[in-house]
Amino acid sequence: MPKNKKQESSSSDSDEGPVDRNQPAEKKAKMGSRTEDKEPTWVLQGKKLVKVRTFKGKVYVDVREFYEKNGDLLPGKKGISLTPEQWRKLLSLGNEINETISSLG
Repeated sequence: MPKNKKQESSSSDSDEGPVDRNQPAEKKAKMGSRTEDKEPTWVLQGKKLVKVRTFKGKVYVDVREFYEKNGDLLPGKKGISLTPEQWRKLLSLGNEINETISSLG
């Protein structure tokens, strides 16, 4: 058996390894709900969260996929942090983006 055997790839979207798709009931969050957290947090779906957080003294809207390690949810590599100005710009584009989505679907 070769020593450098390549591991099978996971079907997970996360960069952080396999994701437990069968979380205990108390860990599951409803889509669109705000969670009890020290940072204002909303669940988009599963472990995809929106957080308003401060980093190096600046406020950001962080849209990110989190992963679980030792019972804690930690931020993954997949995501984007927007300044309040970028967030407001994205919101202002909402109707145009929705119209484009509707015309394609």
